[in-house]
Amino acid sequence: MFGPKSHLTSRNNHLFMEDVDCFLLARQLGTPLYVTSEKRLRQNIRAYHQAFPKADKYFAVKANGNLTILRIAAQEGMGADVFSAGELSIARNVGIPQDMILYNGNSKSEKDHEMALQAGVRMSVDSREELEHLAGTVQRLDQDHEAEILFRVNPDVSPKTHPKIATGLRSSKFGIPAEQVAETYKRAMDLPGILPVGLHCHIGSQILDTAPFAEAAGKMMDIAAAVVGAGGEIKRIDLGGGLGIQYHPDTPAPSPADLAKAVLPIFGDRCRDLGISPKLILEPGRSIVADTTIMLSGVNVVKRAHVNFVAEDAGFNVLARPMLYDSYHHIIVANKSDEPAAEPYTVVGPICETGDILAKDRQLPKLERGDVLAFLDAGGYGFSMASQYNGQPRPAEILVSGDKADVTRRAEDASALLAGQKIPERLYWQIE
Repeated sequence: MFGPKSHLTSRNNHLFMEDVDCFLLARQLGTPLYVTSEKRLRQNIRAYHQAFPKADKYFAVKANGNLTILRIAAQEGMGADVFSAGELSIARNVGIPQDMILYNGNSKSEKDHEMALQAGVRMSVDSREELEHLAGTVQRLDQDHEAEILFRVNPDVSPKTHPKIATGLRSSKFGIPAEQVAETYKRAMDLPGILPVGLHCHIGSQILDTAPFAEAAGKMMDIAAAVVGAGGEIKRIDLGGGLGIQYHPDTPAPSPADLAKAVLPIFGDRCRDLGISPKLILEPGRSIVADTTIMLSGVNVVKRAHVNFVAEDAGFNVLARPMLYDSYHHIIVANKSDEPAAEPYTVVGPICETGDILAKDRQLPKLERGDVLAFLDAGGYGFSMASQYNGQPRPAEILVSGDKADVTRRAEDASALLAGQKIPERLYWQIE
């Protein structure tokens, strides 16, 4: 499964990322290990720029919060969609300008509002209630500039994706119901210190059909028409992200160019009809970063029971998606990349949970202790969802460029498990 993944090749039975031998890298630095191709990351971003030359693209920081990856995104002209004060801090640290950051979220605290206002970034307001709270905070801070906001809309669009990552359904916790948006927009226009500038939606993640995006674009333009009819001015329309990638060899995914063909005609025609010229914003995350990265893990045990179990050193603490969403990640044996499949294996991790299964019944070459498995397409919601469960420190992250491999995040050691903890003095007594 190398196909379009030009950054991955097989040479002398070893998997290479660009010009780096992944098996030798794993031997040198240890496993588990996340490894990212700079070349592929820049290619993916430029594909969006080519497909949407006039739109702003805000990288969804929740997909991958690695500083180096975000720095590259900033160099390539991307902004940031952030969902917390922590993500806002990361985006500002890598040099993303405040005018290219949108602070999203359905449950912002007063502290969240304060940080966004002090940073001078736009916010996506998720409800009428949030609007009123924000207006109070603006008045209390008595800033010399208005708070620019977009309204997060619930467009009631049903994408074909996992229910846990479908965010545009009427039953979703996100956004203002479409029929309430114009009235809420008009209310914002009357609030001192608040400047509504546009609309925002996001219908889900890992969507493999462009039709739901076209439907969402049409509904957003209907809402825009209602806002304009109520006297509102719309300067920005954010259609969110959610474009899927090809995780499985037999499941192709649309490209940014395919997405552009689906939504740009609707956006352009409706804007002309309404006599408006808002800036279009997209929020790609997974489709920018997922296929740039592999997760390497080392085989510890091959156990023949009712199935062939391969126990390796990365569980759902390192790659959570298979457990959370029954997600598929293609596996290549990094030191046997040219060898044919020999038999089926169920790949499990070291975590004390029966559900710690990363792959079921995969046809792989004959495996043994010391082999290294490469889980493909691990750059989106991989390390960003990793945990320290079972006292497992989180792994290192590496950036590959040509034949160079730079550590962009050191592997944690046991000290990371103790960080911030303190035993009260009264509990220090002699144990007999």
